[in-house]
Amino acid sequence: MQRMIPEVLSPAGDMERLEAALRFGADAVYLSGIDFGMRAACANFDREALAEAAKKTHNCGKKMYVTCNILPRNKDIDLLPEYFTYLDSIGVDALIISDIGTMELAKQYAPHCALHISTQFGVVNHATASALYHMGAKRVVLARELSMDEIREIRAKTPPELELEAFVHGAICMSYSGRCVISNYLTDRDANHGECSQPCRWKYTIVEETRPDLPMTLEQDESGSYLFNSNDMNMIAHVAELAQAGISSFKIEGRAKTFYYTAVTANAYRQAVDGYAASGCSADYVPEAWIIEEMNKISHRPYGTGFYYGMPAQHLKQGGYIRAYEVAAVVDGWEAGYLLTTQRNRFFPNALLDVLEPGGKPFTFTPEVLLDEEKQPISSANHPMMRVLIPFDKPLKKGSLLRFNKQTQ
Repeated sequence: MQRMIPEVLSPAGDMERLEAALRFGADAVYLSGIDFGMRAACANFDREALAEAAKKTHNCGKKMYVTCNILPRNKDIDLLPEYFTYLDSIGVDALIISDIGTMELAKQYAPHCALHISTQFGVVNHATASALYHMGAKRVVLARELSMDEIREIRAKTPPELELEAFVHGAICMSYSGRCVISNYLTDRDANHGECSQPCRWKYTIVEETRPDLPMTLEQDESGSYLFNSNDMNMIAHVAELAQAGISSFKIEGRAKTFYYTAVTANAYRQAVDGYAASGCSADYVPEAWIIEEMNKISHRPYGTGFYYGMPAQHLKQGGYIRAYEVAAVVDGWEAGYLLTTQRNRFFPNALLDVLEPGGKPFTFTPEVLLDEEKQPISSANHPMMRVLIPFDKPLKKGSLLRFNKQTQ
């Protein structure tokens, strides 16, 4: 049997992140319009930007999927026909939906868009996956609570034409398939309409009813307990097993994350999937060490493997992120021996810079001097978005990232 090469699917919270995903190797991007998506906190795309995003994506020979995966109320349903008609007109490749009624509307008003069933639907068995396929779904995004063995069984017992998508990287919701109402109760922000305030990441204590003035932590630790907080998922070392299980698309979480996160994860999973393909789709393939290490150069919580290998442990001692690296500058071009860059965070001459070029393996160099636009030496690049010239003996691809380990600055 010929092994399928999985798609690398990256998040795009705005145009900069979309361009980073496309530049650094994603096969497809998923994003949202202003309404009907599960991430209201990111910029998202208005009608004009959606059309521009579709054009940019297709010009790169790649695909764009639009999320319509809220749990729609009556007022939402009434607005969907016009929205679907518009998405169909601009050539969106697929709609990501989570509701049967929405699915029927999409078939009627966006007949040229493929239908992808969101993880919000909670597909956890082959019967449901097959039923959705016969209703018109091209793909199902599997519930995050499935094990590798369960996914293998779903693949074996569903039509081979049905694509299976699964999350492989990023933040994990503590609630079943993301259907959480804690935010609704505590802050009146509807998690299933993209407005989650993430109370699962807060620190909690417990209080005994007769002693309300004596809050208690849940473990003997001065930092308290993050009762609901979950580890981030990181499956970069397991791409061969994911592919062998029959997953068609590797989905990276993070529409609210930075363009840097998008670039690094797209590049790493691109390299890992290409390495798997180059190995002849060997079940024994393991990505090179540098690819795995890239996941430690982005902002993240402690990592785990989700439910793929059994019940995951919640992370109880930390609520924040691990942030070891910052972007110093983005490469805009090269001219007469100088990299032309735009500053993103303050950096200095003689800083050890880690270079990530699209499609490449990172390497480091140390610029002895930094220059302003008049080619005058500067003691630091300390103004946001300033132009910085850096002596360098060869061009780098546009969009290459210069970054630094904060511990070395």
